[in-house]
Amino acid sequence: MAQGIKAALDKKELPPPEPGAMCYMLSKQGYLNDRAGHWYPHLMFFLPLTDPATWGADTPASPVFADTDTLGRMTVFMIPVGKWSDGTPAPEHEH
Repeated sequence: MAQGIKAALDKKELPPPEPGAMCYMLSKQGYLNDRAGHWYPHLMFFLPLTDPATWGADTPASPVFADTDTLGRMTVFMIPVGKWSDGTPAPEHEH
């Protein structure tokens, strides 16, 4: 799969994220990954590869987290929010 994604990006068959591309992950059943498991409800913003620090991500006082996806050639910014999709309060997020 990784080779197919890389080839499609190289041939420009898969476009980069559009400016303002975002999604929200608000379900209590959401599963982020094997390391984080069921994470906090959050918004995700997708940008072309960029240095997360220029957006203030991943610093102790910032509510913004970032992940650099070199395969997808993008940086993903995640911002925890205070409520789940059912309206119940989310746990307090500790950076």
